[in-house]
Amino acid sequence: MKSKIGAYPYLIWMLIFIIIPMALIIYYGFTRVVDGKAVFSLSNFARTFEPIFVRVMLRSMRLAVISTLICLGLGYPVAFIMTEKNFDQKGTILFLIIMPMWMNFLLRTYAWLTILERNGLLNTALAFFNLPPINILYTETAVTLGMVYNFLPFMILPIYTVLKKMDQSIIEAAQDLGANSFNVFFRVIFPLSLPGVISGITMVFMPAVTTFIISNLLGGRQFILIGNLIEQQFLTVYDWHFGSAISVILMVIILISMAVISMVDRDGEGVVI
Repeated sequence: MKSKIGAYPYLIWMLIFIIIPMALIIYYGFTRVVDGKAVFSLSNFARTFEPIFVRVMLRSMRLAVISTLICLGLGYPVAFIMTEKNFDQKGTILFLIIMPMWMNFLLRTYAWLTILERNGLLNTALAFFNLPPINILYTETAVTLGMVYNFLPFMILPIYTVLKKMDQSIIEAAQDLGANSFNVFFRVIFPLSLPGVISGITMVFMPAVTTFIISNLLGGRQFILIGNLIEQQFLTVYDWHFGSAISVILMVIILISMAVISMVDRDGEGVVI
C-alpha cells in the first residue's frame, strides 16, 4: 500500500507534464477550425509534405546525423583513453567534460558567437599566425559545430561508463589466445561497448534533431530546422494545429529512429563476435 502511495506523485507529474501535453498536441494536430468549431482533419499533416517543409525536415535529419557521427568519432576515443590503466588524468578530463554542462545551455551557445564572429577569438588567433580568416558563422557548419559542442558529453559519458565496467579478464583472455590489439578492439571491446554507443547515439540524435536555439543563434535564422518551424508555428504564426502536426511527425521520426537503433542491440548487451 505504501509503495502505491509513493508512486502517486510520479503518476500526477506524468499526467500533468507528459500525458496531457501529448494529448493536446495530438488533438490539435488532427483537428482544424471550421466556422469557429474544431473538426477532425488530416490537412495539417498533408501540409507537412509540401516541398518547403520536406526540405526543412531533411535538413534537420542530415545535420542531426552528421553531428551524431562526429560526436561518436570524437567521443569514443576520449572515453576509451579515459579507461586506460596508465592514464592518470581521467578525473581531470571527466571534470572538464562535465563542467560546461553546469552552465546554462543558452550561455554556452552564445559563447560560440564570440568565438566564430568576424573579429572573434578564432579569426584573431588565425591573424596572429598570418592565416586567412574563416567566416563560418551563420552557416550550417556553425550549427553543426554548436550541436557537437553541446551534445558531445552525452556521447562520451555513456560509452565511458560501459567501458569502465567492462570485465578486463575477457580482454586478457583474448590476448592470451593470440589476438592482436586490432582484433581485441573490434571483436571484443567494441561489441561489448555497444550498449554505451547506442545510448550515446540516442542521447545526441534526439536533442540534435529537435534543437532550435543553436540554429537560431549560430545559423542566424537562415537555416530553419524542425525545431525552429515548430517554434514559429506556436509563437509567431499562432497556428497551433499545424505546429502540433509537425510535432507529431517529429515524435514519429524519433520513435522510428530509436526502434532502428535498438535493433542493433536488442538484448541491451554487446556480443563478442
